Amino acid sequence: MEGVVSVFPSKMKKLHTTRSWTFMGFPQNVTRSNQESDIIIGMLDTGIWPESESFNDEGFGPTPAKWKGTCQHSSNFTCNNKIIGARYYYTDGQLPPGDFASPRDSEGHGSHTASTAAGNIVSEASLLGLGSGTARGGVPSARIAVYKICWSNGCWDADILAAFDDAIADGVDIISLSVGGWPMDYFEDSIAIGAFHSMKNGILTSNSAGNDGPDPGSISNCSPWSLSVAASTIDRKFVTQVKLGNGAAYQGLSINTFTPQNSEYPTIYGGDAPNVTSEDNGTYSRYCTLGSLNKTLVQGKIVLCDSLNSGSGPIAAGAVGSIMEQGFYTDVAFNFPLPVSPVSSEDSADILKYINTTGNPTATIFKSFEEKDELAPYVVSFSSRGPNPITADILKPDLTAPGVDILAAWSEATTVTGSDWDYRVVPYNIISGTSMSCPHASGAAAYVKSFHPTWSPAAIKSALMTTAYSMSATTNTDAEFAYGSGHTNPVNATDPGLVYDAEEIDYVKFLCGQGYNATQLKLVTGDNSSCSEETNGTVWDLNYPSFALSTLSGQSVSRIFHRTVTNVGSATSTYKAIVEASSGLDIKVQPNVISFKSLRQKQSFVVIVEAVLNNSAISGSLTWDDGVHQVRSPILAHVIHPSQ
Repeated sequence: MEGVVSVFPSKMKKLHTTRSWTFMGFPQNVTRSNQESDIIIGMLDTGIWPESESFNDEGFGPTPAKWKGTCQHSSNFTCNNKIIGARYYYTDGQLPPGDFASPRDSEGHGSHTASTAAGNIVSEASLLGLGSGTARGGVPSARIAVYKICWSNGCWDADILAAFDDAIADGVDIISLSVGGWPMDYFEDSIAIGAFHSMKNGILTSNSAGNDGPDPGSISNCSPWSLSVAASTIDRKFVTQVKLGNGAAYQGLSINTFTPQNSEYPTIYGGDAPNVTSEDNGTYSRYCTLGSLNKTLVQGKIVLCDSLNSGSGPIAAGAVGSIMEQGFYTDVAFNFPLPVSPVSSEDSADILKYINTTGNPTATIFKSFEEKDELAPYVVSFSSRGPNPITADILKPDLTAPGVDILAAWSEATTVTGSDWDYRVVPYNIISGTSMSCPHASGAAAYVKSFHPTWSPAAIKSALMTTAYSMSATTNTDAEFAYGSGHTNPVNATDPGLVYDAEEIDYVKFLCGQGYNATQLKLVTGDNSSCSEETNGTVWDLNYPSFALSTLSGQSVSRIFHRTVTNVGSATSTYKAIVEASSGLDIKVQPNVISFKSLRQKQSFVVIVEAVLNNSAISGSLTWDDGVHQVRSPILAHVIHPSQ
């Protein structure tokens, strides 16, 4: 049919503050552009809760003249001068029960991400007293356009592509999309295709990296024309203390808003309370799965569980709290519908010993308190890692931003956890994920855009990457696969000095060089782009702000990278190349000094990298320094497996 570019199955994807912006070195009183209120961020998510104070439009002027979108009004939704547009999409038949046939958010995720990116300033925000402070987005004066693509059963490709089309036509400046699935070829990935079209139209798409870490190659959004964001910690963590009847105290990370009503509660081990009606002999009840516990034995007690779970099992059986063995994730706090403290396996063993050797064991789980995390920032364990599973020599993720224990707006159509046993309806909630780090980067990108409205998506992305705070690897295998160029630094990104710019033809050359033909190319570009000798380019010549090269273990590798930088700093300036390299990595830059006589002037250079790879990865960096600006790019040589 006319107008059809390509056809592929519509698959389902999933959804991937008071402290975070200040922690990033981005205080409330930072210098602002007078154009910030003209910036429009398109949020592709679960919708929005318009009554939240984060979306109050008091003091806002009329909608920017460039806005061409619409607001799908309904009986339960209206826009204002903050939320200037809202649409919803659902092509999979009848809506799931409990979802609104409107842009209204029934899940909470969309309100949380929108307020993180561009929420208004709200004082005394908290989750029932936790995380108390001023909640604000990165660009509080910016406008929000809502595209509800996700529902309780997921996010469909057809809806994602339709939302991209509308957002581009509506006139948004930045697209924020905290959604992902599994790594897919660029030509079969609705997010990669949509982001390519937004790039063609001058709009940067900011994507979450995914929550399938720390496994290598787990990153799901990895197209070179979009910004891929990992999740890192802030210097605040929530600690929940447990005190036993014998006076012994333990603590774990969780977000527990409940204050104990009694000084002590009887305590039982889940393995000693099997639900006999389901013929459970303790094999399942020790893990406290739903339906596995004996209600008569558990009612009114704190139950010790051998694994971390949602809390549905204990609360459904009548427990008043649960002590859980924390398992794999030890650096993030979760919400539960009842008091929960996840403890280490050693502490869990001590508590079980107490239960087994005491006639009437008791315990108390206290309300969480805040504690400073001196090690922050570091990339959280659940954040998806590289290497890039589609193009190994494009480093992904691009950077990291706060994504752990973030307080932001929430939907009052749901509860803190969304559990059937949770009755806490709140205007603000604390959650974690790369879904939370993505809107931090989106807000930072919008901040840069407000100062430089004519900059291309690639220029904005380059500014964010080359000014990021450098980070150190927490493991031998993580390196830049965890954090890319480093931790987002919005203030410095407005004045990066140099940018690595790129446009559609550069990505076309990259795709042609990857072996795609004209027919495949059109599936992404939607135009008459084709591959020829003039448009064939290597991955190492894509003008990317980072450098990556790969080979098999035990082999040496040598690559030549061609790059061009554009002067956006001082009109007259000279930059010197500063190279850092780990043992086994040799880096040469030709020329190693570049000079500029005017703004927007371009200079090209070559980077030659040689490496002998016996380990998983070797890190280095190139920094162009003019005494004022330090334009830093990571360089990573890494091992690939034959299957890659």
